[in-house]
Amino acid sequence: MTDLREIAFAEVNLDDLAGAEGRVAVLVPSEGTLSPGARRLSRLTKGAVARAVESEAFEKLAEGDALSLAYPVGMAAGAVDIVKLGRRPSAGLARKAGAGLAKLAGGKALTVLAENTRAPEEIALGLVLRSWSFTKRKETPTDAPEGATLLVKDVAAAQAAWVDRGAVATGICFTRDLVSEPANVLTTTEFAAQLQGLADLGVEVEVLEEDKLAELGMRALLGVGQGSASPSKVVIMRWKGGQGDPLALVGKGVVFDTGGISLKPAGGMEDMTMDMGGAGVVAGVMKTLALRKAKANVTGLVGLVENMPSHNAQRPGDIVASMKGTTIEVINTDAEGRLVLADVLWHAQEAEKPAALVDLATLTGACIVALGHDNAAVFANNDDFAKDFMKAAETEGEGAWRMPLGAPYAKLIKSAKADIKNSAGRAAGSITAAQFLQCFVKNDMPWIHLDIAGVAQTPGETTLAPKGATGWGVMALDRLVRDKYEG
Repeated sequence: MTDLREIAFAEVNLDDLAGAEGRVAVLVPSEGTLSPGARRLSRLTKGAVARAVESEAFEKLAEGDALSLAYPVGMAAGAVDIVKLGRRPSAGLARKAGAGLAKLAGGKALTVLAENTRAPEEIALGLVLRSWSFTKRKETPTDAPEGATLLVKDVAAAQAAWVDRGAVATGICFTRDLVSEPANVLTTTEFAAQLQGLADLGVEVEVLEEDKLAELGMRALLGVGQGSASPSKVVIMRWKGGQGDPLALVGKGVVFDTGGISLKPAGGMEDMTMDMGGAGVVAGVMKTLALRKAKANVTGLVGLVENMPSHNAQRPGDIVASMKGTTIEVINTDAEGRLVLADVLWHAQEAEKPAALVDLATLTGACIVALGHDNAAVFANNDDFAKDFMKAAETEGEGAWRMPLGAPYAKLIKSAKADIKNSAGRAAGSITAAQFLQCFVKNDMPWIHLDIAGVAQTPGETTLAPKGATGWGVMALDRLVRDKYEG
C-alpha cells in the first residue's frame, strides 16, 4: 500500500516553533482572534502574522482557505500558512483546511497550531487524504511525504480520535491504490491475494474459485470471464464484530473491461482499469471496519472477472441461466457488470442471510451523463434504508442523488427469448441497469444499488483527492455502519 503521511499530536511548545522545519500553519477564526500560539508566532515573525490577519486578503478568504507568508524572518520554516478556520468547524470544513495545507506543503514536514480547534483529527484526515498520490509504478516513485505534527491542548483525546479517523484514511487509500493499479498488475488472482491479506486484521476471507462457482450455478458471472485467461473468482470477507445478521456489501470487480465482443472504442479504454471500483470500495470499507474494530457484523462480497474478447468469449445473443435460475439474454457484452452482480447478489442473500444489502458498481456511462462526477446514483427498494444511506453520505460530504425505479422501467428489460435481457438501449440506461439488478434481490430484502461510475475516478482533482481514484463511498458506508449497525 502507498505510504501515507504520518500524523502526530503534541502539546503546544511555543519554544519549538522557531526551529520547526518545512511549513508552519496556524488556525485563525474569521474574527481574527489570535491564540497564544498564534501570538507567539506573530512575535517570531516580527508581527507579520498579526498584520496578515488584519489584511483585506485574510478577510476575503473563504472558510478553510489559507494565506501564506513565504520565508518568514526569525524562523527555520519556509513558510507560515494562516488558515481561516473557526474553533468549532464542521468536519467538512476541517478536512478542507487539512487538504489545503497538504497541497501547500507538498511532501515537506508540517507543524499545525491547532490548540483552539475542536476537530484536529478531521484536519489530520484531510491532510492524509490530500497527501496521497499513486506513483509506485514509476521508475522513481515519489518519496512518502514527511510527517505532520498537530499541536493541541488535549493530546490523549486527539490521539484517541485519530485511531478512528486514521482507520478511515487507510481504508480510503487502500481503495484508491486498488483502483489505480493497472490491469496487468491487479489481475483477478492478485486482487484476491490482496483481499486475503485482510485476514491479518481479523477479517475472515474465503475465495471461491471457478469450480465452486460452477457448482453454485453462477453461470452469469462465469460467462463474463470465460473469454479471459484470468480465472474468475468471488471473494467473501466477513467482519464479525457485533451481533445479529450482517449488512452485506457487494462489489463489481471487473479488473479490465474491453467490452468483450461488443468491443469498446479505443479512445479512453485505458481507464477501464477502474471498472473494479465497486469491489475496491467494499475492500476499503472492510479494512476500515477491521482497523477500528467496529462493533458490527458486515460481510463484503466481490465478483472478480476480466471481460476480454477471444474465441471463448461470450457473444451477443447468448442466453445464460443465473444462479437464481432467471435466464438472461445477452444483448451487449459490454453490459457485463450487472451479470457479475446478479449472481453475487443472489449468493449473498442465500449464503450470508443479511439484514440488508448494498451493491456498488462502476456500472453505466449513463450515470455520468445524468450526474457528472459530483454524485453517485442511488437506487433503492426501501425508503427508510435509502434515507439512512443518504444521511450518512451527506454527513461525510460524499455526493449522492436518489434515482427512480418502477414498473415502466422493468418492462424495458423483458426479453422475447429469455426472462430478461441485459441491455435495454440508451434511454434511462442507469435506471434499467438498476432494474435488472433488482430482479436478483428478494422482495423482503432492503437493498441499495450505488452506481459510482462518475465518482470512483474523476478527471480532475477534488477537495480531498488529486485527479484519479477518490475512494468515494468508504466514508459514507462506514458512517452507515456506525449509525445503524453498531451498538
